[in-house]
Amino acid sequence: MDAPQHDPAHRTPERLKQRSPHGAHGAHAAPGPPREVLEPGQTPWSTEPESSFSTWARRFFRGLVVVVLLLAAISGIRSWISPNKTPETVVSGQSSFPSDESRAVATRYAVSYLTWDEGNPDARPAQIGLDLAAGLDSRAGWNGRGKQTADVAYPGQVTADPNGLTATVDVRVRVHTFTRQGRGWKTGPVVWERVSVPVARTSARVVASGPPTFVPDVRAPLPDNMPQAGAPDDDLTAATQKDAEAFFGAYAESDNKVSAVTAPGSTIRSLNGAVRFGELKDWQVYTGNDDERRATAAVTWAGVGDTTLDQTYTLTLRRTVATDGAERWQVAAVG
Repeated sequence: MDAPQHDPAHRTPERLKQRSPHGAHGAHAAPGPPREVLEPGQTPWSTEPESSFSTWARRFFRGLVVVVLLLAAISGIRSWISPNKTPETVVSGQSSFPSDESRAVATRYAVSYLTWDEGNPDARPAQIGLDLAAGLDSRAGWNGRGKQTADVAYPGQVTADPNGLTATVDVRVRVHTFTRQGRGWKTGPVVWERVSVPVARTSARVVASGPPTFVPDVRAPLPDNMPQAGAPDDDLTAATQKDAEAFFGAYAESDNKVSAVTAPGSTIRSLNGAVRFGELKDWQVYTGNDDERRATAAVTWAGVGDTTLDQTYTLTLRRTVATDGAERWQVAAVG
């Protein structure tokens, strides 16, 4: 049987054989898969799928950054609208201790504490109980004997303890004493007593935390570094002596009279007849600039009957020039 004849025009294309660099043995190696023909617009590379762990890690850190930024933004805006405040129950130092309330409580408590009457022994514990902490003995150390009345009290410094919950209040109290005379009582001397009242702050109010203690009320000298008025100006002192007397005479009587002798633009209220001007015992003007000076005056005021009282004033003088060119120094301020 004859072999089939192939039409040369329709001959099947022959596969190109690549010359092997390994010689004849390479020529007999199995040919690799044919390279695919790229379609128009197709990229000459292919993407490989990313591992699931790297994808998860990238998304996790991206989300973490977003959360941190959101928290920072929220906390910042909240601090603008409502800044952080120290809780009221946390107190550090005297500045945050309720000083005004402490003075009010300590003042009333000191008056109650220094008032007693054996003829009415229940009155004192009832008054003390208004300010003493609940559970403490409202007798507060009194033995139930004698009679005494406190009527005026002035609170002073509040010294807070470092714990922020307790403090002591300095209080001066006027006390009327009595001594027994037969079946009654004889009025004794009126004295001032100084006590240190312990107080404590609670969630509801300030309370007295125990009985007061007596403390000495002694005189103290002035500090060595007291401010000085300056060097005396003797010439101006002598020139303004009469004007100073006229001022204090008007100052004692009425606002209308004192306004007539004060510097223009100044408003000084008078004593409105509470006392009468006696004399200007001392007058001193001090050196300064050409328009304003400081001065001191020792004045004797006459009271009811033969009573007189000496007081010392500090004044500000201001130079004024009239339309005719006359120059005067007038009082612009007292104190």
